[in-house]
Amino acid sequence: MFDMDLPWWEFIVRGLAVYIFLLIMVRLSGRRTVGQFTPFDLLVIMLLSEAVSNSLNAGDQSLIGGLIAAATLVAINSSVALFSSRSPRFEKLVDGSAVLIGRDGVFFDKVVRNCRLSESDIEEALREHDCPRPEMKCAFLEADGEITILRNPH
Repeated sequence: MFDMDLPWWEFIVRGLAVYIFLLIMVRLSGRRTVGQFTPFDLLVIMLLSEAVSNSLNAGDQSLIGGLIAAATLVAINSSVALFSSRSPRFEKLVDGSAVLIGRDGVFFDKVVRNCRLSESDIEEALREHDCPRPEMKCAFLEADGEITILRNPH
């Protein structure tokens, strides 16, 4: 239970490597993966966690090894949050930034396609903001995957 198969520092290195790899994969997969989970997206996230579990512990079943890996992931996540709050450049690198996807009632088809949004995503955002398409001033896909709609003033 307490005997580790690996040195303690290897759990930290493995945790750091897995965290960085998954962060890159999630950023490359687009904003939709982060902000709007479909059942398929949730399944992929669950399978990702299972796929990398052995990478974190190399088959070590000790309690201490698991706690070191978990503490490493929490520490890395806290560090990323701290650096993001202090550096706009780092925050943009890690979190991304908003993308203009429409203006004056018209959505930009190429941008919408590149952001992997469907027509139903757009219609849902318009309904959530109680904004008919002709009254839309601007629409943004936020870094967290949400769609923000700004209305023309009456």
